[in-house]
Amino acid sequence: MTDTRGTHPSEPAQPTGNDLHLDLPAGVGRRAALMAALREAIRSGRLAPGTRLPPYRALAADLGLARNTAAEAYAELVAEGWLTARQGSGTTVADRAEPVPRTRACRPSRRPGPAHDLRQGQPDAASFPRAGWLAAARRALTAAPNEAFGPGDPQGRRELRTVLADYLARARGGRPDPDRIVVCSGFAHALRLLFDGAAPVLPPAEYGPLAVEAYGLGFHRGLLAAAGVPTVPLPIDEQGARTGELARHPEIRTALLTPAHQFPTGGPLDPGRRAAVVDWVRGRGGLVLEDDYDGEFRYDRQPVGALQGLDPERVVYLGSTSKSLTPALRLGWMVLPDHLVDRALAAKGEREGWASALDQLTLAEFIDSGGYDRHVRRMRRRYRDRRDQLVAALAARAPHVEVSGIAAGLHAVLRLEPGTERSVLKAAAYRGLAVEGLADYRHPEIGEEEMPAVDGLVVGYATPPDHAYPAALGALCDILPPSA
Repeated sequence: MTDTRGTHPSEPAQPTGNDLHLDLPAGVGRRAALMAALREAIRSGRLAPGTRLPPYRALAADLGLARNTAAEAYAELVAEGWLTARQGSGTTVADRAEPVPRTRACRPSRRPGPAHDLRQGQPDAASFPRAGWLAAARRALTAAPNEAFGPGDPQGRRELRTVLADYLARARGGRPDPDRIVVCSGFAHALRLLFDGAAPVLPPAEYGPLAVEAYGLGFHRGLLAAAGVPTVPLPIDEQGARTGELARHPEIRTALLTPAHQFPTGGPLDPGRRAAVVDWVRGRGGLVLEDDYDGEFRYDRQPVGALQGLDPERVVYLGSTSKSLTPALRLGWMVLPDHLVDRALAAKGEREGWASALDQLTLAEFIDSGGYDRHVRRMRRRYRDRRDQLVAALAARAPHVEVSGIAAGLHAVLRLEPGTERSVLKAAAYRGLAVEGLADYRHPEIGEEEMPAVDGLVVGYATPPDHAYPAALGALCDILPPSA
């Protein structure tokens, strides 16, 4: 709070103590006002037992009081038992037997979590590469130029954009350019930049309505609806989105797809349909938004390459660290056609307001040093083992339940007998098992005649810790209905 540079040369230096905010009541003497303010701060719990107070000289200077006034107030409060003073240790709030009264109602305690958590959407939190990330952070901070600690570039750090371009070309088959990459704080942030705000990259009046897959995250549909973007559902099947249906909608020139691994049903977009959707978007003069949410995690063969590689001028590639590392990092990226880069930077503003430059530098170093590749390979093995355990448990206890989709990602869909999904979810809730139904992901405007509804469970096998996973699988098998 204060130092001793203003003390008299003959006086010993005093410890600085802690900063202390006090409002002195009016209408009484200065010493009585100071004592009343200190008593109230202690009663209310603002000054807890053991809190060290500033020296009386420093407090007097801060409050505009005479030194003797502050010294006498301290001495009297020590005598009353409110404070304790020891030679060489300064003045502290005394330990008191009486409890500190609460000044406001306590927040209700959080509801306890589920006994077993098989919800999708999160990587294994225990597997975050803490040591590797810490080492990368040290190297990145040591090498960082001084300007990295100033206001951030809204496009993102050049170091990160450069290594991302190399990685996406090498590992995802894209055709990125560092100057076409714009860093953001995740997929939802990218959608907001593209469609929402005062100056969206893709104004809804120009680029809406938006074709989306018939099954997807309701959160994303809600975000688009809030931005004034109507969504038109595309039916899906084992070959992914039925992109041929786009020709039936002349008003649509923009589509949002998950080509590598349809979310949540699990199939990749058929190669013929990949080519067809690129032809369609070229003919319409529109765009495809490619959500590559877990594109690195395929277990039965090499991951399918990014659609962006087929036409970088017509595909906006959207990626993040949410599945590969952790959603806590809040880093993502857009690889944009050249004509949209300036729009994206205008939407973000003059300074980076979301993605930490220090995290960007660390991620750049982590990728460049090979740590990211090693982590992804390790997690592929881990998640494949988790998925294999799920398949084996079902084969042993519920062989009639089909695991649909390809061996990829962080979740699987279990097909159920028609009409059983709701009752299975009720049984799961009763057992303390957190798991989601497939119906939660269905677009509300897709009709039965276009695509009949299918009962199922969306099972996230990455979330439970290792020691809890067998019990979670047991609870899952317990709630599955018997064979019809």
